[in-house]
Amino acid sequence: IEKYIQRPRHIEVQVFGDTHGNIVHLFERDCSLQRRHQKVIEEAPAPGMDEATREILCAVAVKAAKAVDYVGAGTIEFIADASEGLRADRIWFMEMNTRLQVEHPVTEEITGVDLVEWQLRVASGEALPKRQDELSINGWAMEARLYAEDPAKGFLPSVGYLDYLQFPAGLRIEAGVEEGDTISPFYDPMIAKLVVSAPSREAAISKLAEGCRNVVIEEPRSNAWFLARLLDSDEFKDGTTTTNFIGQSPDLIDPPQPSDGLLREAANTFVFHEDFIPGTAADPLFLRNRGLVGFRLNVSKNQKVRLNLDGELVEINLPQHHWWQSEVASCGSSMLGQQLTLHEGGMPFRFRPDRTDGSAHGPASSGTILSPMPGRIIAVEVTQGQTVTKGQKLLTLEAMKMEHSLTAPFDGVVAELNAETGAQVQVEAVLVKIEAVPSD
Repeated sequence: IEKYIQRPRHIEVQVFGDTHGNIVHLFERDCSLQRRHQKVIEEAPAPGMDEATREILCAVAVKAAKAVDYVGAGTIEFIADASEGLRADRIWFMEMNTRLQVEHPVTEEITGVDLVEWQLRVASGEALPKRQDELSINGWAMEARLYAEDPAKGFLPSVGYLDYLQFPAGLRIEAGVEEGDTISPFYDPMIAKLVVSAPSREAAISKLAEGCRNVVIEEPRSNAWFLARLLDSDEFKDGTTTTNFIGQSPDLIDPPQPSDGLLREAANTFVFHEDFIPGTAADPLFLRNRGLVGFRLNVSKNQKVRLNLDGELVEINLPQHHWWQSEVASCGSSMLGQQLTLHEGGMPFRFRPDRTDGSAHGPASSGTILSPMPGRIIAVEVTQGQTVTKGQKLLTLEAMKMEHSLTAPFDGVVAELNAETGAQVQVEAVLVKIEAVPSD
């Protein structure tokens, strides 16, 4: 029915029943912000829900649960046509989930009850701890699902060892992993749920967005910056987002760019990091005389520092007064060998000293196709010696219930093929090598 609705919203009602015939509702949640029908951000109560519509909707949910003598926690889910706002005659039953759902914390936050405790009590034969007239809405709550995935690369799952994991203070965190664990390709990539409550919706949005911007995760990528961008969008702030908002807004996944302050912090760190060893005479960081920085005759007012940022060359203009000054722009940093990772706005930026002449180098430009993640090869589309064109699909990987296609970076010939259908591969395994065909 959703494809026939112009502005579909996903509204659900939390219900609870016991073995004594008591069934109550704990009001509604809005789960409209979704990607491929998977919920991303949930909130309670639903924005734009008036009291009359709420009363009708919740009464219908309780009636449905009573019809089957339901016991325990359950969710009655509805699809709404919000073209004219939330109206009782434009909301339709969709399904019932007979369990406690991932987003139940937002209901707990606005009602002040522990739904897990209720489950245990009901399972032990006790009556529900509260009657319907003892339940009320207090404030606003939101939950964001933090995933190990890279939104800028089509939400490709990101796996690996959690070297560092820092959650923001002041939020309710429900995590399934901790620092030192490994994000596996065999399970759902959720890292944690970030939950906030506040007196108003505006305050809840601000609090959760700031929390997402201050998430620090290393090494896997996460969707923290994407969550913050969703929360900052005008549509979400207005309460008008629909279930197709993310799919219809491709600009949401444009990767964020580092601020000038973060770039200067990276340059400063490399210039003065004690473990950095200068390279050849052509070293672009000009560190041979770093002990004399600021004291050289006829020195330029600015120092140009070239760094490799996630595979791209960046040239940073470092003013002289910044050479000895630490400018803290990131919310977290780590140094591993000669790789510096700075976090800003929920996004990790990885810097290395640039050792090239500025031309493109690396696996893709050399024709070497590496596995971007551990996974299983589910299709091989080429054979060794075959001629391929730029963009042609070479093979398909599967991990975390997602498929990822690898394509040819340029016209050429398959010079090496190390992929078989059904084989398991590790991250950065060499799968295919393409050799360019010399032009006449």
